[in-house]
Amino acid sequence: MHKLLVLAFLSFPLFTKGQNTTLSDQAEISIITIGPGNEFIDSFGHSGFRVKDHSIDVVFDYGRFDFNAPNFILKFARGKLNYKLGLDYFSDFYNHYQKQNRTIKEQVLNLSLLQKQKLFNFLVTNEKPENRYYLYDFFYDNCASIIRDVLSQEIDGTINFTKPPNFKPQTFRTLIRSHLNQNSWGSLGIDVALGSVIDKFPETKDYMFLPSYIHEFFEHANYSDSKELVVKKNEILYQSIPYKKKTNILTSPLVIFGVLGFVVLWITYNDYVCKKRNRLLDIILFCSTGLIGLFILLLWFATDHTATAYNYNILWAFAINIVMLKQVWRPQPRPWFVKYIKFLVIALSLLILHWCIGVQQFAIGLLPLLIVIFLRYLFLIHYYNYTSAS
Repeated sequence: MHKLLVLAFLSFPLFTKGQNTTLSDQAEISIITIGPGNEFIDSFGHSGFRVKDHSIDVVFDYGRFDFNAPNFILKFARGKLNYKLGLDYFSDFYNHYQKQNRTIKEQVLNLSLLQKQKLFNFLVTNEKPENRYYLYDFFYDNCASIIRDVLSQEIDGTINFTKPPNFKPQTFRTLIRSHLNQNSWGSLGIDVALGSVIDKFPETKDYMFLPSYIHEFFEHANYSDSKELVVKKNEILYQSIPYKKKTNILTSPLVIFGVLGFVVLWITYNDYVCKKRNRLLDIILFCSTGLIGLFILLLWFATDHTATAYNYNILWAFAINIVMLKQVWRPQPRPWFVKYIKFLVIALSLLILHWCIGVQQFAIGLLPLLIVIFLRYLFLIHYYNYTSAS
């Protein structure tokens, strides 16, 4: 907080004049790309604009949010969280990411003095308290995509983005997965929460929701009228030191769900041999899948998130399971309940079909859980048919 106050005080004389601040002929405006970090929230990197002149060396970046904002968690969950444009001295910005051992790349833009001034004026105006906030969207309105949008909007001439050499098309989901360990809780959470809409291939410009693609696409971009390159100089300001990430395989989703799956499988086998049913296990199974299903439906229908729609995880996490808890607890449920369980088996079969034909990719860590849920449903059908016939 002390550093921010000092920064605000020192930068006050520079930016209070707004658009009257004039850049010199030696001014440069660059795109700064920060590599991924150690924490999950830093997995996708970061982007910003650097403005450098005789008396100015600052970074404007759009990736800031306030954990202390009122109802932060609720707003984030509902897709109504405002992010903001931030301002920092480049030295502070650089030191911050260098200490985190994150690669820092700079692309100096090929702009006329008039274009630089117009872009700088826009950033200064946009950084004012009444203008700096925007509604965040992970894929279409984030710290990286805004770099593309601001440049396309504020400079004269159309920027032509072409796919780089040896470019391999990927879906939104595979792009995300390329930055994460698929056998991690963060990756599992994303795969459960986000729907089939991210299993489609982006348009060319939409790859730039990731900072790494901002860097790659701008490296090959040119102006449509003059065919000159948009980037005139590319430099790595800091190269991260390679290190081996510490991963605890014992706490990974595959292992945890594998152990839980083995326990459920053992209980199910014991129930089959003894011709009985562990009602507590079934209560836990129906309650947990029902609550997860309810959460998925809320993300789909009750939020502004664009990426949570058409989520076929509801084929295993079925919200109606909560309503069925009374039937699950009864020693002998209504006859129609067996038909309901058969429906759940069909739903799980459809999930496998969706997975195989590419409608939606699901979390690898869920595999042990999905297998034992399927087998438990088959056992329940057999058990209820056996007990009703006895």
